[in-house]
Amino acid sequence: MNASNLLSTQQALAADASSLNRLKYQAGQATPEAIKETAKQFEALFMRELLKSMREANASMKSGLFESPTENLGTDLLDQQFAVQMAGQPGGLAETIAKQLMQQMGLKDTGKPAAAERAVPVSDAARHFVRQHAATAQDIERKSGLPASYLLGQAGHESGWGRREIRMPDGSTSHNLFGIKATADWKGKVAEVTTTEYVDGEARKTVGRFRAYDSYAESYQDFARLVGNSPRYAQAREQAGTVQGWAQGLQDGGYATDPDYAAKLSRAINTTLQLQRASDAGKLS
Repeated sequence: MNASNLLSTQQALAADASSLNRLKYQAGQATPEAIKETAKQFEALFMRELLKSMREANASMKSGLFESPTENLGTDLLDQQFAVQMAGQPGGLAETIAKQLMQQMGLKDTGKPAAAERAVPVSDAARHFVRQHAATAQDIERKSGLPASYLLGQAGHESGWGRREIRMPDGSTSHNLFGIKATADWKGKVAEVTTTEYVDGEARKTVGRFRAYDSYAESYQDFARLVGNSPRYAQAREQAGTVQGWAQGLQDGGYATDPDYAAKLSRAINTTLQLQRASDAGKLS
């Protein structure tokens, strides 16, 4: 399979134009690392479409439990998460594609992992944060379909892994782990704190009004409702098959004003993925 055939196949499989354009760009970067990452993302897209086709072929999956739009979204996001988890395994489709492309481009495998697969330094604060919130994030995943790793990574990034929580005037926590603003339609409690916003790429200090909750669980639930229902984040939901796609979709939807938000959020989510793999292997203490 040559590069042009690969991109042609991607046009049939890619869930949206943004994902396709990102794969095209990466495929054009003539390095083994870029090719490996492109092949892995292509395999994830392929696996997602395969899972989708299997569900559609099973008439029983079309009734009852999966009829509402929210539940259909949850099912699709779970399929995307499974696809990402299955992609990139030794001996899989991604490895075959990468080898063929590198051979045809005259490149040699350096043996270094792709950038997205390199180990992310994990601090003690992140370990503690993930242990503290894992059960809540998994519960929200079951209800909304949003991957627990995405929820934990975003909450960790926004709160500095629990070290920079938004505080109420008396110093108590607002339980707002996602930095969600208190807009005019918010009827709940409010915390006002100094925050950094970016205007034309320039960081500026300002006083922001943020939502406050009675528990961390309410914070996770509110975030899931926000990104699951708002048209602003439709791109993020469509690109949730990859960490980078999800993060870029949130940035493009205006979730944050930081021009580097997508890159920072991707690193945080990859940290939680690393911790989850360590936990599954019995190494997280």
